[in-house]
Amino acid sequence: MNPAPPKLQPALFGGLFIGVLSALPIISAGNCCCLWVIGGGVLATYLLQQNHPYPIATADGALVGLLAGLIGGVLGTLLSIPIEMMMGPMTKQFMEGLLSRSQDMPEETRRMLENLGSGGTGAAIIGLKLIFSVCVGAVFGMLGGLLGVALFKKKDLPPPPGTVEVLPPV
Repeated sequence: MNPAPPKLQPALFGGLFIGVLSALPIISAGNCCCLWVIGGGVLATYLLQQNHPYPIATADGALVGLLAGLIGGVLGTLLSIPIEMMMGPMTKQFMEGLLSRSQDMPEETRRMLENLGSGGTGAAIIGLKLIFSVCVGAVFGMLGGLLGVALFKKKDLPPPPGTVEVLPPV
């Protein structure tokens, strides 16, 4: 039986990938289909396989992807707080301009946009975002880890220690 590969470092790098790309304002739009979360799970599995001489088990890939998704969900939420605080005045100005140019907008839509533009980063919003990010990150990070196993699992075992490999004549 092969020894289990260490999973923390690949999971941290995968989570960092997920968290940073999910928190950036324009780049986070690529996460609409959980692209960055799946990519972080694939990256974590790739790093796990590269640091281990034997083929990794499917369960190891799923676990490291799950851990990367959890780490990425927490990190993405924490990084988005200062970014949203910096972007808040610009968002409010954009919403006010949009509302002033649209005189024939229905009242319900106008109220929704006013609330969206004045929304801050309250504790309840951050808490809900954290729970959602962690749950979605865990599921899709694990799927990315499974995809990474399918893509990057080593096919050949290395020779046992102490054996001499004979090369064919040239």
